[in-house]
Amino acid sequence: MADFPHPGRKIRAPRVNLWGNVSASIQLENGRLCWAKTLRLSITGGLLELPNCLDEGVSVSLTLHLGSRPVRGKAAMLFPMRAAQGYLQPFRFTEMRDEECCALDVAIRELLKQARPFSNRRRSFGFRPARFLESS
Repeated sequence: MADFPHPGRKIRAPRVNLWGNVSASIQLENGRLCWAKTLRLSITGGLLELPNCLDEGVSVSLTLHLGSRPVRGKAAMLFPMRAAQGYLQPFRFTEMRDEECCALDVAIRELLKQARPFSNRRRSFGFRPARFLESS
């Protein structure tokens, strides 16, 4: 099992903006299932767009539908923020099998290779994938 979070990590994990192109399914501890759009993703966590917010600290089973292979792990929800429609809910991974962690890392690296900057002068502020994974 991959251990999360990485307390000794000094370098921030690479992030990719997905702009809601990746769906996520969230299973709560009581078995209830909800759907979300993934806006941002890294190996340590990300940001979801939900119609209804979840309480901070809630532990969930999260499935990200990246390409042809879903990536599953346990996550803890962080403090939600109100958006124009629904809520933005950050999360951090708390537990993930090694093969799932590797698959997530490969998918993020592939998306970062496809990314193109918004403008040449502000290269570090936002990346949008040029095209999403072929099989999605």
